[in-house]
Formats: sequence, structure tokens, C-alpha cells
Amino acid sequence: MDLYFTHLYEVLRIEPSASHMPGKCSATEPQPQPRGYPSLKAPFPVYTHLCSAVSAWPAGLGTWGSALFAPDSFLWVPGSFLPDPVSLSPEFGCPVSCTAQVHGTSSAKISPGQSGMASYPAQTHVAVILPAAWSPGRAWLLDYCKSPSKATCNFVCDCRDCSDEAQCGHHGALPIPGTPFTCGFEQDTCGWQDISTSGYSWLRDRAGAMLEGPGPHSDHTLGTDLGWYMAVGTHRGKEASIAALRSPVLQEAAPTCELRLWYHAASGDVAELRLELTHGTETLTLWKSAGPWGPSWQELVVTTGRIQGDFQVTFSATRNVTHKGAVAVDDVEFWGCGLPAPQASCPLGHHQCQNKACIEPHQLCDREDNCGDGSDEDLLTCSHHMATDFESGLGSWNHSEGWTRNHSAGGPEDLAWPNRDHSWNSAQGMFLVSMAKSGTPAVLSSPEFQASGSHNCSLIFYYYLHGSEVGCLQLLLQMQGPSAPQDPVLLRKRCGELGAAWVRDRVDIRSAHPFQILLAGETGPGGVVGLDDLILSDHCRTAPGRSDLQSLPTGPWVQALRPQPSSFHPQEVCELGYLSCGDLCVPPEQLCDFQEQCPEGEDEQECGTTDFEAATAGGWEDASVGQLQWQRVAAQESRGPGRDARGAAAGHFLSLQKAWGQLRPEARALTSPLGPSGPNCELHMAYYFHSDPQGFLALVVLQGSSRELVWQAPSSSTGDWTVDKVLLGARHRPFRLEFVSLVDWDSPGQQGAGVDNVTMRDCSPTATTEKDQEVSCNFERNTCGWHMGHFTDAHWRRIQSHGPGYDHTTGQGFFMLLDPTNPPARGRGAHLLTGPQTPATPKECLSFWYHLYGPQIGTLRLIMRRDGGEDTLLWSRSGTHGNRWHQAWATLHHQLEPSTKYQLLFEGLRDGYHGTMGLDDVAVRPGPCWAPRHCSFEDSACGFSTGGQGLWKRQANASGHALWGPQTDHTTDTAQGHYMVVDTSPIALPQGHVASLTSEEHQPLAQPTCLSFWYHLSLHNPGTLRVHVEEGKRRQVFSVYGHGGLAWRLGSVDVQAGQAWRVVFEALAAGMEHSYIALDDLSFQDGPCPRQGSCDFESGLCGWSRLAWPGLGRYSWDWSGGDTPSRYPLPTVDHTLGTEAGHFAFFETSVLGPGGQAAWLRSEPLPATTASCLRFWYHMGFPEHFYKGELRVLLSSAQGQLAVWGKGGHLRHQWLEVQVEVTSTEEFQIVFEATLGGQPALGPIALDDVEYLAGQHCQQPALSQGGMTASMMVPALVGGALLFLILLVLLGLGGRHWLQKGGCPFRSNKDVAAPGFDNILFNADGVTLPAPATSSS
Repeated sequence: MDLYFTHLYEVLRIEPSASHMPGKCSATEPQPQPRGYPSLKAPFPVYTHLCSAVSAWPAGLGTWGSALFAPDSFLWVPGSFLPDPVSLSPEFGCPVSCTAQVHGTSSAKISPGQSGMASYPAQTHVAVILPAAWSPGRAWLLDYCKSPSKATCNFVCDCRDCSDEAQCGHHGALPIPGTPFTCGFEQDTCGWQDISTSGYSWLRDRAGAMLEGPGPHSDHTLGTDLGWYMAVGTHRGKEASIAALRSPVLQEAAPTCELRLWYHAASGDVAELRLELTHGTETLTLWKSAGPWGPSWQELVVTTGRIQGDFQVTFSATRNVTHKGAVAVDDVEFWGCGLPAPQASCPLGHHQCQNKACIEPHQLCDREDNCGDGSDEDLLTCSHHMATDFESGLGSWNHSEGWTRNHSAGGPEDLAWPNRDHSWNSAQGMFLVSMAKSGTPAVLSSPEFQASGSHNCSLIFYYYLHGSEVGCLQLLLQMQGPSAPQDPVLLRKRCGELGAAWVRDRVDIRSAHPFQILLAGETGPGGVVGLDDLILSDHCRTAPGRSDLQSLPTGPWVQALRPQPSSFHPQEVCELGYLSCGDLCVPPEQLCDFQEQCPEGEDEQECGTTDFEAATAGGWEDASVGQLQWQRVAAQESRGPGRDARGAAAGHFLSLQKAWGQLRPEARALTSPLGPSGPNCELHMAYYFHSDPQGFLALVVLQGSSRELVWQAPSSSTGDWTVDKVLLGARHRPFRLEFVSLVDWDSPGQQGAGVDNVTMRDCSPTATTEKDQEVSCNFERNTCGWHMGHFTDAHWRRIQSHGPGYDHTTGQGFFMLLDPTNPPARGRGAHLLTGPQTPATPKECLSFWYHLYGPQIGTLRLIMRRDGGEDTLLWSRSGTHGNRWHQAWATLHHQLEPSTKYQLLFEGLRDGYHGTMGLDDVAVRPGPCWAPRHCSFEDSACGFSTGGQGLWKRQANASGHALWGPQTDHTTDTAQGHYMVVDTSPIALPQGHVASLTSEEHQPLAQPTCLSFWYHLSLHNPGTLRVHVEEGKRRQVFSVYGHGGLAWRLGSVDVQAGQAWRVVFEALAAGMEHSYIALDDLSFQDGPCPRQGSCDFESGLCGWSRLAWPGLGRYSWDWSGGDTPSRYPLPTVDHTLGTEAGHFAFFETSVLGPGGQAAWLRSEPLPATTASCLRFWYHMGFPEHFYKGELRVLLSSAQGQLAVWGKGGHLRHQWLEVQVEVTSTEEFQIVFEATLGGQPALGPIALDDVEYLAGQHCQQPALSQGGMTASMMVPALVGGALLFLILLVLLGLGGRHWLQKGGCPFRSNKDVAAPGFDNILFNADGVTLPAPATSSS
């Protein structure tokens, strides 16, 4: 069995992400990307770096002929199985010697310890024939590129760099064996072209530089806004338009060729999507859909069938007047499309084609061109087979009842109708099709055949099941003769949704009686059953002297397919799809909902729970289309342990078996639609699994278009029965469970898999426990009443601290963590929610501790969900909040009615993969909460009251049509962000009138606390903004008056209160038209307020804003301390305290990657100055002689940006001081910019003790242990530089003279970087030298 294993995630088509991209070599840790899986234990070795794997060949080969096995001389044939290159040894299966087959000459034998090769004629092509234990018929070949017309775009890398496929839908190095030719559009379009004829057209785009209109939040390849895809934006025209994206010219697709792609089209944005294949003069519609589509990326999988010659694929989107037409496409993949390569010889038992390719014997005469030249299907080879393709009739199958002979071009406009036949892969080809309803099957019968005797009569046939989950095709044997059984024998039954593809099957019949073959098909609403290419072997001989039967014999099997009237309903029958039990007709939506409606529980009997002793197998149906399948078998007849999970040899279980399909190789078994389920729902089971590391056994949950891996058997399973359980949790209806497995069936060792004693426990959504009502939770023992939602494949997990400071409760306990890289997740969000709760008081206070840490973490939200009502956003935070726990709280407002139920939901929405979210110590108490310590106005008005007039309003300017207020908020610096604003125009607030904004009560403050806020005044004088503290009586603590500008400004006051108090903001109008006052980002920080532009970072970032760089990625600075465990390398001590307990601002540059991204830390607006001093301490950690990060100081004003200092650093275990003279003729902001000078490298840039000394010149300090200042006098600098240059010239002349004399024993081609003035930065205000380091490494 020629299996080429792919990674579990690719086989299952689930959503992995946040991992390392294979095929990318880097000296540093690669960027998290979705194609590798670093955090999840892979079921077999995965080559995440193909180039490093190739470079490892010499070491792995040892003395196995180093000249012959030179790694740059060989080409890997795609589709073959590659062993671990560093472990090529007899243990793997390599023999004591390997043979090099020389075309046209005798073989040369190379043994261990031998190197070099025999003398071969010029132009000889050498191929190393791999051992038989490896994939049959595959070899390493010398690099040999055919002529362009034959080698290009044929899904085979004929050139070692795969350049012949670079513009053919594949971009990159040689694909790892068993993986597809793929294009993620990250470098270019891979040859795909827009052929639209209007302004509605395709462009290569990404979310960070989006076309106008709606679009995906991130691409599918990387899962971030840095990734690329092909997109068509909204089209403003009123006429109907089609945007068409066409592939390059491809050629020679194998019969197994499968095209997969991911598309994004929110419902209502496009009228129709269509995928077409053009071959010669014919265009086939492979797929079309008018929606509805979900809000996320969705996968499309279609089979192309065998295509001879050139062809192209076109993906098109249609818009009309009502549909704007925004859609995107990403990750176009071609699976199994390459034809087999010629081989010098074939493995034992295989057939060699005329073109020297090798195929398996069962692929002969199956009406598929597996060789690529048609020699496996020629008339001479297949002359003894009797094939019926329905092109000119029914052939020998001349007794049809309910089947219709038709073709795609003449079929109805039905989405489930076959788009082509199997014989010719054409819409003009004929096939049999039926839409017979359940209970009235369409029947096709063969002529009567003789008893088969010692040889089997084999039938190969192709069938089509699409459009309905209840569609079925049955193959039965009706034996003839007086002593033969009267009832037909069921030989094969296939049910369910198998997709729009023709699937091969084969039945071998051995009968002592004459017999007739019956094919019966039925389906549900919208479903179609099809048949094509019925091929009988030469041992199927028509019975002599027997006329064809004129009618189908009736029997119990026919009656069993028809609905039987219930004894309780003698005059009527339940509707189609309903279950009759007792006096009830149970509708389909109540079947398998884990709540019994029938007295005997019949409605829950075929819902996954089973010991497989009954023939119905608990409702599990095989849905395999490849060379493996799931079957209920007797234990003694299986490959497994020889007994079932209870130890009974006569028992049954679900076992992996050989199959005859030609499509995807893995075996799949599905339940009926289930749900809804409760949060405690578990699946218990026994399983056995015996396989090489390449195989796997897994459980997947299918819900809508998503596939979630929830369990995987360990690769080290012994093959004996093992008991395990899987938490399924609360899920919406419908969802289905799927067992998926893949093993190398034909390899030595009796590989196999089996499942038994499957039980669904505690799955009722109405079942509750005392634990489910526990909202207050510290997560030390369990998750209390909180459970994971299944919003996407990302999940919250309860984990134990990995070190001090992680957990908030004890410092070493448990908490809830959302890490999108462990396990890898592609979904953007994860839910943690309670079960339905009954409110106890009208107001409750929910408090919790949260941890948002990482340069690209995203948003954490708290939501209240009421039965039958809309979700209410209670609280949210975005971006990193430093490596520490923060407390937050929100007031829950309830309506005390008996039927009122609510749920609480924490939703984590990631921006990328760099960062984690944590939750701990959730508590609920009666009564309202104190006013929050931080308010960004993103989720609500934070309890502020606007008085009777209600003049202050919370708003955003996303539409661009706000009548007043700033264009962007301060929190997000986008038009989508919210703030509070008051219109101070005379018509809204007459001159001298006041509009108040009053907070809820704040808790008493025993120590001085800094209250900071950001305000925005209009260009026209709005009047005065006053701030009062109300503690029994009101006192004014802040006032600002006058014209504003384009920037948000920081206001801060010291507050101390011995009792509950409120803060009141007042806008006193000046009577000017088009004027306003806006507020945003109120917060409290322990300790007194720092000076303007200064911060020691002990309590936070002070007035410095970690706004994301206005480009792609949106990374931002972070805040941490040396004693807090971090996933990023950090300084061990801060500068302020000089201890691990101190804090600092930092940025980890390795997340940036190449491409010019940066991160900004920006000060508040500062007034113009003729002479001021910026003093700060920085710390860098980059390896010597390697790529380095850069830290720059920019002055940003209305005139632009000016770099006043910069430094690219290496690893130095110390803090260095810098002083920068600052001059600006207008208002400005200081920006610290962290960027990367080259490829990604692990290394932080940290800042501490930033001081802005307004109106003061920088002073030259004395040398200290930490370093010296970077500011020097220009005359001294120039004089020292001149002296140094003179010395360099003299040394250069002397060295040249010495070299000419032969004094140098050798010469190096490498440039040596000499120490010196290599990092002088010429700025607008002089020349600055960085301070020397007292130690470096």
C-alpha cells in the first residue's frame, strides 16, 4: 500500500497556527507561523526546516559514499517518504549496502566505509534506489530539468530548487514528502492573475494595508495582519460585475488530484462564488455557492480528476447591486496531483507502465489513468474485463428501476448534482443518477452470473453521495437456485455526505450459487446518488441459457427500507425524518440531543454510545474515501489484540480495515448530528493503536465548517486496549464526532487501530451540579462554574504556575491561560464562560485579576449574556499591560424576575501570536463596585453620569461623520476608538454654562495617588476644562483654558482621600462655534505624579503611550521587572533600584522580523523649547557579530520627524546612560523607536529612568559603574577623530608595506570588523558618540 503520510493537522484539515514555517532556515528562532506545530506533540517527526534537513545529510550518511551522496547533487521526488536524514542507519531499515543504479550500465555497490564512485560515462544519470522498507518506487535523482514545455507546472519538481514550479501555484523549496504544492501569496501571486474586465478585480493584499471596505482581520497563512492573500475589494459601480482570478497554465493532473483553498466572504458581501476548471474547449464548474458564509476563513476542497494536457483553474466572485463583493482567497494547495515518476525497477508485485512508472496491481483496469500514459487501461491489458460506462446505454446492467441515465450538462441547477462523469471527467459524459427518497430506493440489477468457483468475481464501481447526510448506497448479492438463500445478502453499504467526488470501491464475490448483483440507492432532500464505471473481472461469467430477469425480486430488504407504520399510529405515519416511539413523533432536531423524549430512550440510542455489539454500531458511519476504512468487526477476525475491550474473543469493536478508495488516505467514522451538549459532557472510550511514528488515531469535532482536534492517541501506544476520556464541553447543535486514523497497512508489524466501549456521559445541557453555580473561583482545585467555550480552536486552559509570580492567588498555584501557540490555534478568539446563573440582588460586583502580556496580544473582554437578549459588553482591555497582574471589576445590573438567567463570558481576541492572557481570582459580591481605576471608554462610559442635560456623550468617529470631536481616540489612536466629548458651541452650551461629568464613587486612598487623563481641546477656543475632587465638599485640582490642537494632551493631579470620593470634570463654555472638549484614558497610578516627559517605570509607563507603530503588525512596547518570569529575555535588574524587584520598559525585537516594522513609545505633547535635556538609561541584549536591534530617539511634530540619537547594540550586561540635547521651535513629542537592523534575533531593548529636563542643558557627568554619558563636546570629538584618522592612515601604509614584503603568512577572504567609531551618528544637533562599555560579551 503506497501511503505517503502527511502531518495530522494537514490530513484532518484542522486549524493549526502559531508555529514555525517549514522550509525556512534561520540562525534564530523562526517567527510563529501556522504551518508547523512546535507546542503540540506531533504524531511523527516533522521537518520544519527543509534546508537544515538537507544540510544534515553528510552527517547522517557518515562514510556512506560522501561523493555519491553530495547533498547538492540530488533531487527529491515529491510524494515520496523521507526518513530522518540524520539517522540513516540499519535501525531505520537501510541495508548494509545501498545500490546506485546507473541507467544503461550495471549497478555499482557501495558499502559502509567506501567513498567515491565508479567511473561512469558522461551524462550518466545516477539514482540511489532506496530500501524496500521505504516508499516503493521512489528515488533520489540527479538534478535533471526537462525542457520547459514538459517540466513546467506539472506538480513535480524537476529542478532541485523547484524553479520549474515557482509560478505554477507553488512558491518555495521542494515540498516535504506527502505535503502539497502550495501558495500562500506571501512573496508573490505564484502565477495567479486577475482577468477581470471591470474595476471589480483581484489584488494581492493584506489586512494591515487593506483595500477599502470589509475584509479579513488577518490572512490564513500566518494568522496575522502581516500575511498576504488575494482580495477583491468593494466595487462602487451599480452594474453586475465578476472578478476572476485565474491560475497559471497547469498540466497533467493525476486522478487523485485535489485542490484546496481558503476563502473569506462575509455573508451579504458577494452574490456568488464559483470555481471552474478549463481544459481544452470545456469549462467545468467544480464548485459554486451563493452562501451564506461565516465570518471567518472557510476551506474549499474539490477533486479535479485526471486531466491530460494543459488546464487552468479560475476562482470568481460575482457582485450585483445589493452585494458589494468583498472576498479574499489564501493558501491554494494542490494535493496528490503529480503523476508517478519513471523508475528503473518496481517493487515486488507492482506493475511497471510503459513509461517506466510503477503502480499497485489493484490500479490496473480500474478506468483511471494511474500510469499517466494510459498503459494501465489499454485494450490489450483489460480485454477480459467487462466495463459499463453508461455512455451508450446500460450495457449488461439492463434492469434499472429508479435510476436515470444523464450527464452534467443536462442536469438540473442543483448544487449537489455531479458536475462531471467519472469515465471522461467531462460534463458531457454519462452516468446513472437518482434522487430517490428514503424508503423508496432506486435499484440497478446485473444479469445472473455463474457460481464463482475457486476465483472471485470482482466488481469495481464508482459512486457519488452528495447533498444529504442520509444518502445511502447498498450493494447486495441475490443468490439463485432452489438451495440458495432467498434473502439478498448485504455486501457493502455506504451512507452519508462524501462530497462532490466519484469514489472507487471494489467487492470480491465468491458464491457457490448463481447470483445477481443489486445496487440500491436512496437519499434525503437535496441529495443525489450516482453510479459510473461498473467494471466486472474476467471471473464474472454470465450464466448460460438464462434470460435476464425482468423484475427485481421483492424481499425483506426492500420492505425494511420503507417506513413502517407505528402500532400506536395505525392510521398515520410520522413525517419523513421523524422517529416514531410510543405516542410520539420525535422531530429530527430532538434526536441525539442528550435528552430522552421516548419512554425507552429510542431517540438517544444511535448517538455515539455503543459497545459495537449491535449491527447499528451506535450510529457510527464510515465516511472514508481512501485505502483505509472503519468497520465493525469480530475481535477474533481483526488485526488487533484478538479480543474486545472487555476481554471477549467473540465481541465486536470498530476496527481499521483495508479499503479500495482512491482519494484521501485516512479513515473516517462519523456520528449522527449531536447536541446541544452541556459543559460537563465527556466521551469515554477504550482504544488500541499500533503504528509506526507516521500513523495517528484522533478524535475530531465537526461543527459547521470548523474541525477541532480534541484528542490524539500517543504515538507510543503498545497496541493493547487503553481506556481514556475526552472533555467535549458545551457545544451548539449540530456537531458531529469523527474518529480519524491513518496507518501503513501493508508495512510489517501488523499496524492497526480500534475503538470500543464508547460512552457519552453528563452531556445533557440541562444537567447542573453544585459546582456549576460557583462563579467565584481561584482555580486552585478546578474551574468551578467556568467552562471553555468552543468559539474557535483557541481555548483557555487551567495550568499551574511555572515559577514565582505567575499565579496571582499563591504565586505558585493555578490560573486560566490563553496562549494561542500552545496548542497551536488559528482561530482569533477563545471563550471562558459560566453556565446560566440566577441573580441574587439587583446589583452585584464581579472582580477579577487579569494578565495581558506580549507585544501583540490583542483584547480581553467581559460580556454578560442574557437569555433572548443581546450581549452586553461590561469591560475590555487591549494591548499589553506589562508582566504583572492587574485587578479589575464591573457592576452587574440584573432584573429580578424568576425566569431571568444570565451568563458571564470572558472573550480573548488575539492580534497575533506574541503574547498571553491570564485570569485568576474571580469573585462576586452583592452591591455595586467602586468606580474603576482605569477607563478607556471603549466598552462603556465607566459609570460616569452626565447630569440632567446629558451633554457629555461617548462616541467614536469610525464613520467619519461625527459633527464634533477628534478624529481618533487616544487609547487605540484609530477612528474606531471611543472617548467622551461635549459640544461647547453656543447652540449646545451657551457661553458661561457648565456641562458636568461625574464618576461613581472611588474607594478611599490612604497613600498619594496620581490621577491622569488625556484631554483634547478644539482648535477654536472651547473654554475651560476644570477637574474637581468631591469628598464631602468639592475642591478644584486642575484647570486648563485656551485653544487646543491636533494632539491629545496629558493632565495629571495628585489625589489622596480618606473616604469615598468622586471626580468631576466640568466644561465651561467660551461661546465659540465648532468647539468641543474631549476626554479619554482615565487612570490611577500609585505614588505622586512624575514630571512631564519623565518616568522611572516602577508603577507603569506614566505619561508614555505604547501606541503601535502605524503600519503592519501593530507591535508595542511592554513593561516588566527582573524578578517576574517571562517568555522573553530581559535584564535581570532595573536601573532605578538596581534590583530584581525594579521595573522598566522593554521591547523584544525578535518578533518584528525583516521588513521595516518598528515599535514606538511616545511621550505626551511637550512645549517648544530652545534648550532641554533628555536623559535616560538603556539596556540591549544582542549576540556579538550577529544581527542587532536598534534604538532611536525621534522628535515628532507637525513638521515631521527628526532623529536626534540612535544606537545599534550588542549584548552588554549593564545599563548605559544617554543624554540628548533637545531643541524644537514648536510643540513636539519624544518617540523611542525600537527596530531591527537585520533578520530576527533574540534580544531585548529596555529603557529606565527617563527624565526630561525642560529648559536645561545636558551636563557632562562623571564616569560611573554603569557607564558614561553619550554626550560629548564637539571640539574634543573632532580632535579625537582627527588624531585617530591620522593613526589609521599611518598604520595602513605600514601594513601595506609589510604585506608587500611577504610578512603575512596567509590571506583571508573574510572582512574583519575593527572596533572603533563604527557607530557614530550624525544628527541635526551635532555628532554623538555612544558611551564605552566596561564589559561586554
